Amino acid sequence: MELRQLRTFEAVVRHRTVTDAAIALELAPSSVSQQIRTLESSLEVTLFHRGPRGMELTPAGERLMGWARRLLHQAERARRDVRGERQVLRLGALETLAGSYVPQVLARFAERRPDLEVEISSERARDGLLADVIDGRLDAALLLDSDDDLGGLGFPAPAEPLAFVDLDPVPLVLVAAPTHPLAARPGLTPPDLEHERLLVNVPECSFWMAGYKTLGPAPKRIKAGGVPVMRAWAEHGLGISLLPRFAVADSLDAGSLVRLDLPVPDLSLRLVWREGREALPGLRDILYAAACP
Repeated sequence: MELRQLRTFEAVVRHRTVTDAAIALELAPSSVSQQIRTLESSLEVTLFHRGPRGMELTPAGERLMGWARRLLHQAERARRDVRGERQVLRLGALETLAGSYVPQVLARFAERRPDLEVEISSERARDGLLADVIDGRLDAALLLDSDDDLGGLGFPAPAEPLAFVDLDPVPLVLVAAPTHPLAARPGLTPPDLEHERLLVNVPECSFWMAGYKTLGPAPKRIKAGGVPVMRAWAEHGLGISLLPRFAVADSLDAGSLVRLDLPVPDLSLRLVWREGREALPGLRDILYAAACP
């Protein structure tokens, strides 16, 4: 079992066909097929079901996939160490966090692990981030969540076990235009919002989920768009919105929005990674370097 065969195997899994894997690897399709056959022969198992929909992993192939990604990752780390290159952490983040909390995390890495190079990729969809972590395309990811379990905010449990550490609280605020009838009303409770228009994005959005947990189903959901659109619509009196404080701080300071008097629990900035990956040399220390002291 050779590393080049494992790279080819991983490429076929990722691209689903020999032809597409060959293009990605800059090899001839016949070479890719031969490497897969040689790997299967050396392991004495069938790794793929070959059909009209592409290459599907067998149970043996599923087991090898986890090993292949760990071995390839360790081989890359070994190569960098021997060459004296900086270690790389492949970190994904929700786009919502890219301009606010990601710089704080990068600053912690720079202070605590100056030997580390961090590659950042942002993603609008949480499912895409989690899939990349599970599949080994990312070492870890930053997302928003709540409570003591992954998915406590309301999104489905990941397909594979993931570990996590909470880095920072992310305060939320319920905001409205200063002219809104509830703007000056103290001691609001969720039933007071029963007939209000709650500006939201999509059900998969962290702030939609937080609103459902905190306010319940009663406010009428009005799909506006992303955070900037929800903020703008709220400023124009088109409804109320539950948003991260960092996204509306300027509007609150300027007086174009006001904070409604209804307590809202914080979300958590959560760093997640595939369970067991912290066993790789040095990775656990890297992941926990992002955490607060």
